[in-house]
Amino acid sequence: MGAARTLKQWLQANADALDQSQDLASDVVPRLAEAGLFGAGVPQQQGGSGGDVRDAIHAIAEVAEHSLTAAFVFWGHRTFIEYLLQSPNHALADRWVAALVKGERGGATGLSNAMKFLSGIESLQITSTPNADGFRLDGSLAWVTNLRKEGFIAAAAVSSSVDGSPAIVAFCNDIEGVQRSADLELMALRSSNTAAVKLREVQIAEDDVIHADARQYLPNVRPSFLGMQCGMSIGLARAALRSAEALCATTRGQLSDRVMELQRLLDETVAQMTAGILDGSFKSKAAALFRIRIQLADIVQQAVMLELQASGGRAYLQDNDRSFARRWRESAFVPIVTPSLTQLQLELQKQAAQHAG
Repeated sequence: MGAARTLKQWLQANADALDQSQDLASDVVPRLAEAGLFGAGVPQQQGGSGGDVRDAIHAIAEVAEHSLTAAFVFWGHRTFIEYLLQSPNHALADRWVAALVKGERGGATGLSNAMKFLSGIESLQITSTPNADGFRLDGSLAWVTNLRKEGFIAAAAVSSSVDGSPAIVAFCNDIEGVQRSADLELMALRSSNTAAVKLREVQIAEDDVIHADARQYLPNVRPSFLGMQCGMSIGLARAALRSAEALCATTRGQLSDRVMELQRLLDETVAQMTAGILDGSFKSKAAALFRIRIQLADIVQQAVMLELQASGGRAYLQDNDRSFARRWRESAFVPIVTPSLTQLQLELQKQAAQHAG
């Protein structure tokens, strides 16, 4: 409890700095690791605290109540751990999971491109060429989070230069040919170590392959990817609704019923999501999870708007509580994080057309 309380106090004290500057980018992973959060849902024999991915979703949501930047980093890091936990390459998991739980290196998902590829939205951006030592990687990823300057390991989907079959691989920052860009100039979430990465003749071994068949692997890991991503929306919505409720108690009580109604909808949506992840139905019925992701994003927008309405003109005063302005910026990120709401809606339309045909 002491470590968790210390983290909460640090997040509350530094949420604006994490959002608006890069000064604390190096501190986020160590702080989350010290609180033991990366072990949520990770087997105890691999250095975790046990449970399942629902525990990780809950932990990410709790962090997002205080800082979406920290939750974004948490999601990227913990999602990479999940890739290893669901990989048939147990040696790779044995090599990395415990170290990642301790925060010894940053874990970066790198599979946003892959998720879009799975839906037919985008082609893969990295090519793998087999050779005597394993594989050579060439290509780039335009947007990857938690590329820690102190060291990172990232996942990527790669197409084969030989037969075109896509695979999922891991690569580290210290391999020759891996080039990290400067941090992207984001309007928020600036301490998230978000950058682009280029791969030029990067050599990896066969035991760096997370899964040899991306089309088989990605649908199985996608519920965890999206579920933990939804944790960011859940936490942000809770924070906005809690603030709106407190404001209603002193100023605009006429909004109380709307706040309570939205809180009930949020609770129901979270229950639906965790049930679908638990029973595994989202692996074969991705559309249901897509709709939940879209609904949670809508709840975030409504929650922040209710907070604004409850606060009134005070929300525009610079010397007022700045947490609203931060949540407003954070909420703008929710619809565009990959897969974006537009991409999900297009995928749902495509699936509906296929069923109608």
